[in-house]
Amino acid sequence: MLRWGGDAEGGAPFVEADPADPSRVRGFDVEIADMIARGLGREPRFVQVAWSSIEASLDRGDFDVGMSGLEDSGDLRTRYAVSMPYFEFRTVLAVRPADTARYRTLKDLAGRRVGTLGTTQAYRILLASAARGGVVPVSYDDDVHPYEDLVAGRLDAVLLDHVIAERSLRRTGGFVIQGRPVAIGHYVAVLARRDSLLRDSVNAILRARMRDGSIERTLRIWSVWDAAQARYAASVIAAPLSPVAPRSSESGIRSYAPSLLRAAGITLVLSILAMVLAVALGAAIAAGRVYGPRWAQAALIVYVEVVRGTPMLLQLFIIYYGLASVMRLPAFAAAVIGLGLNYAAYESEIYRAALLAIAPLQLEAARTLGLSEPQIFRLVRAPQALRLALAPMTNDFVALLKDSSLVSVITVVELTKQTAIYATNAGSWVVPGAVCALIYLAMSIPLSRLAGRLERRWRHA
Repeated sequence: MLRWGGDAEGGAPFVEADPADPSRVRGFDVEIADMIARGLGREPRFVQVAWSSIEASLDRGDFDVGMSGLEDSGDLRTRYAVSMPYFEFRTVLAVRPADTARYRTLKDLAGRRVGTLGTTQAYRILLASAARGGVVPVSYDDDVHPYEDLVAGRLDAVLLDHVIAERSLRRTGGFVIQGRPVAIGHYVAVLARRDSLLRDSVNAILRARMRDGSIERTLRIWSVWDAAQARYAASVIAAPLSPVAPRSSESGIRSYAPSLLRAAGITLVLSILAMVLAVALGAAIAAGRVYGPRWAQAALIVYVEVVRGTPMLLQLFIIYYGLASVMRLPAFAAAVIGLGLNYAAYESEIYRAALLAIAPLQLEAARTLGLSEPQIFRLVRAPQALRLALAPMTNDFVALLKDSSLVSVITVVELTKQTAIYATNAGSWVVPGAVCALIYLAMSIPLSRLAGRLERRWRHA
């Protein structure tokens, strides 16, 4: 049996669930994997894995071969046994129809937001452009939302493989693909470094299937065969089987340190702003539930239960994508609002419990002294409640700091997302994961100690 890993979420024409039988997959990568398995005399078995985790799963031994539109690169070849390229793709720009003449190249897009998939050749191109003062890269976890955001006006362009661009154009429309490619790349199969002999057998099978036209027929069926692909296939058939590996790029800690620190800054600022919103809104909700009329209390209870009972990811998607037709929030603003609204529900319960924990006798004594309810709240109830709420508030802020990693789904490149990009390029999660953990600890431990100091001081006040 030949186990091969891919991501059916990537969709056609690579790998997708068969509509007639969702337990099976189809696509040109599926058919090429079948050709390889048959050539080896084995039965193919598909293993589902997230596209960004294919290399890590290969290292774990979850499967023998990774195939799902995997792009050839120097970093990949230094860490794995990589097959000969079996498909040539063009990295192309997509723009809105009104910008066709205005944005023809990346140079024309200097200072503009350009979206793509993270950890791809296109993303590396955008990062290189940004380092020269060019475009503003926007990373996505999927290849659907970049084009939706382009049509919606959140992006000025999208840079991705022509296969993905053409598929999205057929599916959603509303944009134009520029004819001149920005770069050329190739799809390959990836095997563990120790499986170089198996890789050689895979190469022989791929070359044979190119010669007998099997791969051409498959690519024609999936409408990805064109004149450029024909020229590439002819050159592969005519040339000796010795593809030149691209130059390896630097992927050490030193080269990624600036990006990680910038992402850590984004995480910290995002978390602080979201917590400020959560505290303010949470305090208002708690006060409304304690002092408000019955109808207000009922409405606030519904808000708290709905927010706590639904996933934060869903809430972020609704705020960023679902409300796009009403208001197009920038990704960072949507992230702050999403996290703030979510944590406000939890904060409100902390504050409400703290307010209710104040002894009723104290409140009655204050009323006997002639204090009004606002004065009682400001002078008696709120200060004591704050002391009680401080520790859980600190815990919530640390939790929010970590939950900020979820906002990468709406294109905010915070610390965890940048670490994932680093880990993918480095081929391991050990060092990037350790560095990421240390940065999170460096941000959260001082806060916990500060809260502990304040708690001790107020305890004796």
